[in-house]
Formats: sequence, C-alpha cells, structure tokens
Amino acid sequence: MAEASRPKPRKAPAKKRAAKATPAVDLLDLPATGVDRMSVLPERAAPLPPATIATPQGSSSDADADRLARAAAAQLSGGLDTSVFTNAWADYWTKLMGSPARQAALAQQVVQLATDTLAFAQRAAAQATEAMQAAQAAQDAEAPTAIPAASLSPHEDAVVADKRYADPAWAQYPFNLLARAHQNFTAYAREATRDVPGLDPKNRELVDFSLRLMGDATSPANYLGTNPQLLAQTVAENGANLQRGWQNLLEDMDRQQKGLPAAGTEQFKVGEQVACTPGQVVYRNALIELIQYSPTTPQVHRAPVLIVPAWIMKYYVLDLSAKNSLVRWLVAQGHTVFCVSWKNPTPEDRHLGMDDYVKLGLEAALDAVCSIVPEAPVQAVGYCIGGTLLAIGAAALAARGDQRIGSLSLFAAQTDFSEPGELSLFISPGQLAMLDAQMYRQGVLESSQMGGAFQLLRPQDLIFQPAVNAYLKGQRDGMVDLMAWNADGTRMPWKMHSEYLHRLYLHNELATHRFPVAGKTVTLNDVRVPAFVVGTETDHVAPWKGVYKVDRLLGSDSITFLLTSGGHNAGIVSGPVHPKRHHRVRERKAGEPQLTPDEWMKTVEKQPGSWWPTWEAWLAAQGGPMVQPPKMGSAAYPVVCPAPGTYVLQR
Repeated sequence: MAEASRPKPRKAPAKKRAAKATPAVDLLDLPATGVDRMSVLPERAAPLPPATIATPQGSSSDADADRLARAAAAQLSGGLDTSVFTNAWADYWTKLMGSPARQAALAQQVVQLATDTLAFAQRAAAQATEAMQAAQAAQDAEAPTAIPAASLSPHEDAVVADKRYADPAWAQYPFNLLARAHQNFTAYAREATRDVPGLDPKNRELVDFSLRLMGDATSPANYLGTNPQLLAQTVAENGANLQRGWQNLLEDMDRQQKGLPAAGTEQFKVGEQVACTPGQVVYRNALIELIQYSPTTPQVHRAPVLIVPAWIMKYYVLDLSAKNSLVRWLVAQGHTVFCVSWKNPTPEDRHLGMDDYVKLGLEAALDAVCSIVPEAPVQAVGYCIGGTLLAIGAAALAARGDQRIGSLSLFAAQTDFSEPGELSLFISPGQLAMLDAQMYRQGVLESSQMGGAFQLLRPQDLIFQPAVNAYLKGQRDGMVDLMAWNADGTRMPWKMHSEYLHRLYLHNELATHRFPVAGKTVTLNDVRVPAFVVGTETDHVAPWKGVYKVDRLLGSDSITFLLTSGGHNAGIVSGPVHPKRHHRVRERKAGEPQLTPDEWMKTVEKQPGSWWPTWEAWLAAQGGPMVQPPKMGSAAYPVVCPAPGTYVLQR
C-alpha cells in the first residue's frame, strides 16, 4: 500500500499540556531492587541508556559455536538452565548450614511430622486389623450381617489437608497412610525455605518451586497402584479403563508426532464454530491482517475500536463462540470493531523485532482504521503482550505528537515487569541465553516449548491430573472453545522474543524509561488519553498487582482500574453475563492519591457479575455520538477477503 494513500496523523497543538506533578517518593521505602526504584523516578529525571542484550563476544564463528553449545545443552535439559537450580540449592544449603537455629527448628518439625505419620500408621493398621478380625469372626460364625471396613481419613487432625484425598476411598488402609505421609511431606516442603537467614529471595522461590514440583509428582493419587479410586474403577470395569487409556496414549503420541492439535479440537473449526463473527479483511502486510467487522446496528459510535491481541496465541480468543465472543458483543452494542490477526511466523521471519511489531502491527493497523473511519479518535484495546505493545506504541506516537489514539484499554497487560509472577522462575541471564540459543538455531520459539513452561507452573492441573484422567481413567476431558483455542498455538520469531524477554522481563526498560522504539527512548508518561486497565485475580502470567503498576506510569488524567475474578484467559473471556464472576472498579483522576495494590483492594467494593458491561459503558462514554456505520474498507484499503482471513489458519 503506497504511503501517500494513507491519512496523515493528527499532530498535537504546539503548546504542550503541563506535566502532572509527581509526588515525592522516599526510595528507602521501596524494595532494594533497582527496577522498583527506577520505576518511580520523577518525569524530569534523565532516562538511563537502554540495556544491551547480551550476545557472545568475539567473532561470528565464536558466537555461533557458543550458541550451538547452549542449544545442545538445552536439548538435554528440556530447555531449562539447570545451573540456575543447582546454584539455588547450593545457596539454600549453604545458608541453612550457617543457621543452627533454623536447622534446629526444621529438625523439630521433621520429628513432629514423622511422629505424626508413625502414630497415624499405628492407628490405621490397628483399625484395619480389627476390621479383618471382625470380618473373619463373622465369616466363621456365618453371620448374615456385613462388617464395615475400617475407615480413618487422612484429613483427620492433619497439618495439611489435600483435597485430592477427600474421597472416602482414601480413608481405607493402606491408602490413608500413603496420603497422610504425602500430606506431611507437603507440610514440611512449605516450611523448608522460610526464615533461612541470608537466602536470596530468587533462590528461595526456585527451591520452593522444586519442592512443589516434587510434591505433585510423588502424590499417590497419580499412580494406579496407590490410588484406591483408580483401583476400584479398574476392578468395576474389568480393566476397560486401562484399555481406553492405552488407546488415548497412542492417539496422543501419534498426534504429537504429526504435529496435530489435541483430540477434540476438530469440533471447533476456525471460521465455523469459533472466529465466525462476520467481517472482512481490509488490509494485509507481511505481519498482520486487519479485520473490520460488519455492523449489526443501524447506528454506531463515532469512535472505532481497534483490538491489538497477543501474538503468543491467536486473536480469536476474543472471538470464540457466539455466547462469549467479545468482538461479536461489542459489534452488537453499536461499536465499529477492527481486530489485528497476526501472522504465525516461520524461521524465515527470525529477524522480525519489536520495532517491526510496532510499525507493521500497531501503526499499520492504525493507518488503515483512520483511513476507513477518518476524523475520529481510535479507541485502542490491547490484550496480554498485545497490550504491552499498544502501550509502547502509544507512547511512541504521543512523543511524535500523533493524537489518533483517543483512549487506551489494557487487558491483563504488563508494563512494569518488576513483579512478573511465577514466570520469573524462568527469567535469568543464563536461562535466557539458553533460550536465545535455541531460538536462534530454530529461527522461532515453538508454541510447545512455551507451553511447557506454563505447564510446569501448574503441574497438578496441567500435567498430572489430565494424564490420570486420559490414561488411567480412560476419560477424555470435555473440549470447550477456550481449550481448543489454547491448543491452536503460534510461534515467536527469534529477534522479537529475545528483545521482549531481555528488555522487558530481565531489564524492565519500559517502566524505567529506557525502552527504545526506532532508536528513540519512549516514556509512558507521554500517554495522556483516558485509560481503562483490567487485571485478573488469579493471573499467573500477568499478576494483577504488576498490571496495576501502570497507574503510576501513564500520564493520563483519568485511569480506571478494574479487577475481575478468574485467570489470564478465562477471566477476560467471561461473556457479558456470568453469575459466578465478580469484579471491582475504581477511577483515579489527576491529583488524586495513588493507592498501593493492597490499599486498592481494601477500599474498592466487590460487584457481582461480568466486567464486560462495566467496561463497555466506559467505552461508550468515550465513543462520541451515534453515526451511520462506515463502509467496509476504503479506496486506500479495499476488502482483501472475508474474515477470519488466512493468517489465523496458519499452523
């Protein structure tokens, strides 16, 4: 598309608005991390130079040799930098050995838990013996009354009561003893790293993670011979469950070898059951397709909505089935909706970087929207990493005086990465160097590699329990649209993902005013438009307290923060009506005090229901008067093909 055919961005007036006063901050009150302290620097502070992404020194051949060595090590370790865990455990044992008081406390706990396990074993064995003797006596006397089996719940007076052992079958010997012993191990693991003097916090988290993973892996609920429920089912079905499980295993192995998605996803075909809101692709370049959705109301709000989704997964998480499609619902409320559909990159796209995603992604889409709906501010919406990109792009545009974005909505999107949650376990210079070597050799990061990291964060829910259900119970978990979307993964180009992890996760450059776009550092304080930010309570990808920190970074006169129940995906895709959901919302205007996340939670009341109507009311208030719907495409941006386009179909 010729640049001359695109509308010129509206420029800011010559006289700039006065910057908001920055409240005084005592840096001594903040954690002793350079990231947090830098993130509250006053606006007038000179920005630090961008951090340099670590690359091997020396000749190109030396660098390639180093990368090949790290990539080979990654293949042997499953992509994990084992030295990080080795160093963490070494630090733990060293600091523990230097604290006799903590050693004594842990030793006392071991004795207490071991004593509890032994006492429970004696009680359980005694009850089982009495029951056997009673049963034998009844058999000898030919008594017609059945003798009930001994029952002693592993939850009785337990330090930790694991819900996996709540079924009455676990009250039978010896399964109750196995469950009790495992619960006591879990209780010890929770205390093992607490109050160890001098232990590095990051190392403590790594050791905790290792112990949790060990605890989940060793649960007797995961194995046929130690799970009474599985044994009872196997007897009742004469082993048919195991036969089905074997067939499920063979099918999954075959699908994995052929690169096919999980079983059941064929029920949700893109363009038929999901991603089926009517519309047209009105622009395509080497990185995106832009979809304009067909209006369903006689009039629409003047300001169009541009959605910038994550490219880690495909865009149609926001256009799933009709009942929970955010796109379809927004169109029905009278909004003109555009959505970016990202290309699924291949090794040939390895050199696409963050600058390309800003220019070919956000800015190219914005050009098209402003051509099709001219002279109207754009209501920009970003989700996950798409929200991070939107914030970066909005800051770059604002610095150039480009005022085409009229409002900003960020869903589960981080801009301050000082508290990235459990993903920080996989963020270290050594781990990123190993991952970078893998990506450099492959050209991309495969979705299966990325998915493995998320599975390790929730091993019981995402690894062990699904395996028990599919391979031991012989039961497939019912497929739903969100699960089918989750199985439709994408790749990440080497350069972009390396920049994203190093510049944002490792060095937190965006929050510390060091992130460059096209060679120029951007600051979020330049973004002055109204903002609506959504976090989710149980998000382990973008923890809500980290998402909330954008409140002190944006220069907006009005920032509304909403916290909804649910996680990173299900919390956002709640549908317009959801009786099991709740949310809290509060607007902060310029000059009003900034609350800490904990203060915010205490002062903002919970409201029942989905958050969608609350956000849409805010969006409508920003959307201007109702007008006739725009035509599909424009002379400069003619229709390319029907939605959902072609990029979303790439595997």
